[in-house]
Amino acid sequence: MSEQSVVPIDQILPHKLPLVALMGRPIFPGIFTPIMIGNPMDVKVIDDAVARDGLIGLVMLANESESPTIIDLYKVGTAAKIVKKINLPDGGVNIFISTLKRFRIKKALNPANPIVGAVEYLDDEEDNTSEVKALTRALISEMKQISENNPLFSEEMRLNMINIDHPGKIADFIASILNIDKGEQQKILEVLNVRKRMEQVLVFIKKEQELLRIQKRIQKEINEKIEKSQRDYFLKEELKAIKTELGMTTDAKSSEYQHFKDKLDAFNFEGEIKEVVDQELEKFNLMDPNSGEFIITRNYLDTIANLPWSEPAPEHFDLKVAREILENDHYGLKDVKSRIVEYLAVRKLKQDSKGSIVCLVGPPGVGKTSVGKSVAHALGKEFFRFSVGGMRDEAEIKGHRRTYIGAMPGKILQGLKIVKTKDPVFMIDEIDKMGVSFQGDPASALLEVLDPEQNNSFRDHYLDLPFDISHIFFIVTANTLDTIPHPLLDRMEIIQLPGYIDTEKLEIAKRYLVPKSLMKNGLKKNQVKYTRESLLYIANGYAREAGVRNFEKNLDKIHRKLAKQLVEAEEEATTAQADTQKQNEAGVSQTISLGEGAALEQRLEEKPAAENSRVEKFIIDKKLIEKHLGKPLFPEGDLKKADRPGMSVGLAWTSMGGDTLVIEATAIPGKEGLTLTGKLGDIMKESGAIAMTLARKLGTERYGIEAVWFEKNHIHLHIPEGATPKDGPSAGITMATALVSMLRNKTITPKLVMTGELSLTGHVLPIGGLKEKTIAAQRNKARHIIIPKQNLRDLDDIPDIVKKGMEFHPVERFEEVLALALPD
Repeated sequence: MSEQSVVPIDQILPHKLPLVALMGRPIFPGIFTPIMIGNPMDVKVIDDAVARDGLIGLVMLANESESPTIIDLYKVGTAAKIVKKINLPDGGVNIFISTLKRFRIKKALNPANPIVGAVEYLDDEEDNTSEVKALTRALISEMKQISENNPLFSEEMRLNMINIDHPGKIADFIASILNIDKGEQQKILEVLNVRKRMEQVLVFIKKEQELLRIQKRIQKEINEKIEKSQRDYFLKEELKAIKTELGMTTDAKSSEYQHFKDKLDAFNFEGEIKEVVDQELEKFNLMDPNSGEFIITRNYLDTIANLPWSEPAPEHFDLKVAREILENDHYGLKDVKSRIVEYLAVRKLKQDSKGSIVCLVGPPGVGKTSVGKSVAHALGKEFFRFSVGGMRDEAEIKGHRRTYIGAMPGKILQGLKIVKTKDPVFMIDEIDKMGVSFQGDPASALLEVLDPEQNNSFRDHYLDLPFDISHIFFIVTANTLDTIPHPLLDRMEIIQLPGYIDTEKLEIAKRYLVPKSLMKNGLKKNQVKYTRESLLYIANGYAREAGVRNFEKNLDKIHRKLAKQLVEAEEEATTAQADTQKQNEAGVSQTISLGEGAALEQRLEEKPAAENSRVEKFIIDKKLIEKHLGKPLFPEGDLKKADRPGMSVGLAWTSMGGDTLVIEATAIPGKEGLTLTGKLGDIMKESGAIAMTLARKLGTERYGIEAVWFEKNHIHLHIPEGATPKDGPSAGITMATALVSMLRNKTITPKLVMTGELSLTGHVLPIGGLKEKTIAAQRNKARHIIIPKQNLRDLDDIPDIVKKGMEFHPVERFEEVLALALPD
């Protein structure tokens, strides 16, 4: 028998290999592993290889493609021997391979279908140093730790790792079983130097160990939480059993359930309300406290339990006491107080509190909110106030539906929960400033709230149960009625609060504003004294508006400066006293010369004098007012007047109260026409056109002005304060008077103001807001007011103190206006 020689494997392996593209990870040499092949072309390659020598090349795809070519493959792969092939029902094959050696593709013999390449086989660059041996031991040791802590590593894997004797193969085997990115595995496959390959693998082992440590820590924390949760559960169950034996309440949920049940049973609900409440209680009792809906149901039951469902007690109030309270809390406003007392008298006579909705309308600072508080005080009822100014969401009034996260009842039910009574006084401020948006119209939502025929079964979206709010005494406030929807106005009793004149502001300041401001700024009544003239000076020079809010702000400003002055004086006195005490203690008088001693004695005598001279009482006069407030915003002589031809003074109404308007007219040579300026609205522009037509007619027919004059002159009509919008028909006679004054070159009667709409035929038509306009005329020191004759009925509503010193001239025709303003 002849002796056989051992041939190296690279001499047996062919240099022409059919290549199979790997979609997943690369396969390292020295491994026995199954592979599933599904691609029909790859299955054909396997069948051909099995028919020949069973050798194939396995190369990972660099660029994933459904029909890969040799360009899409990495350059380095692994040669493998097919040991067994199993055909699968779907047409694919499952093969068992034994990987043999690395190779590099040198040339494409067939780029696709099937891929065939010329290859060269790669040998490991071995380095038999002590460093490689140390790395081998380190790899085996570190990998052993991982395999012991990772159940995915089988015992067979551990044995294989120990039985491999070649360092390069150990590195390949470990790299194949570690959870490494396929790109990193390909890089390891391409490293031929054994030491470098082992170093790279060792780095990945360390990363795997760190991941295992994090995994163990997370697992430990989870186990501890589970154990704690189970322990808490068993302890709670034991505690529940003990409390049951002792007859005590078992848990917080049961306690809350019993609390809600007792409270809701006391209301003796019937019908729909009882049915819904029972359902919600049952749901609450069966619900897991950790569920998201538990809190929603609990809050809903809490809302129901805290609403005042019981019928209110009959009202008992004294009309005389109510009148006294209103008188004590407010100066003036006789008409308003009389209306409110009449309203209360009807409530007492009917013994019925339903359908009480009052709307207080007036400029800012006239006391609308404080009147509402006084009404609540007079009735002995709880008071709740909220503002709807700028509100755009109807859910603020009617609540949010419970399907929304963070849902809550509307302002009405929120207020009832707070006051805990069914018949409080509710004040709804700024009802004229509500908005409309995609979220709804709050004004429409208020229709149901303020309708006596509907609000006895008001349904809030959150509560979704009928609730009687008809016992609430609603008081709403507004600065103007123009922006309030008419259906809403129909449901309310309107009470107008006009502005204050100077004498009323004086009394309000003496009785209310000055004492309140002194207390707010830490001053005493005997430290500050105002004269009548000084208060009137502030009212006329710094706060010439309808209300008293700016008056109060100016008083606060003065008192803050006085408080600062007092504190600084006290600190100076304290410092001087401390210096004197130190000098006395040091015995300065024994060690100084006679002249110095005399000077010091004089200073010591002056210290107490300075301290005693510290200002403790202030007399407020004009000089002190101007020192603290600056020069007046409205100087004494700064009254609106018509002191030259082409000028007239009219009266206007605004949401801030009454006001006076100066109208100016002039003519310049040029093209015929009329220019109107002063930021006028459309109605006022129409009034200007009517005034021009009437003035031109009177000029040609009555005053002998030739028609050609109008053709050669351009007329300009202007109302000063151009930044302020102006509109309305009541300036008609004022515009026409200014135009006639210009045409006649004659100044109108001094201290005369007027208001009235003008028709094209010269009729003077009625206007609104006469009370506010009269107050504005009073502030402007007017003595004569021309008004439409049809407004005579409104004079009865104006207090005598406002009309004092003024003469009213009712007119029907514009000719009567001219007779008073421009007498012949």
